[in-house]
Amino acid sequence: MEQQPNNPLHGIRLDTMVEHLVNFYGWKELGERITIRCFTHDPSIKSSLKFLRKTPWARERVEGLYLKSLRDAKKKLDS
Repeated sequence: MEQQPNNPLHGIRLDTMVEHLVNFYGWKELGERITIRCFTHDPSIKSSLKFLRKTPWARERVEGLYLKSLRDAKKKLDS
């Protein structure tokens, strides 16, 4: 397995990211933060993964929000 020390997403699966975001924000807020139909209309992990795997721009938004949520959670713990 190739090492990627500068890639914070290395080794993190897409389903793990989506599940974390749903637990952190909930479907409603997640759909407000990233306005895509799979988050706003009858959302499910399965339909979201199907869409995100074939839509690079949406996956980038999810990855960015995932990293932001980790930073926000760390700030809460530090304060």
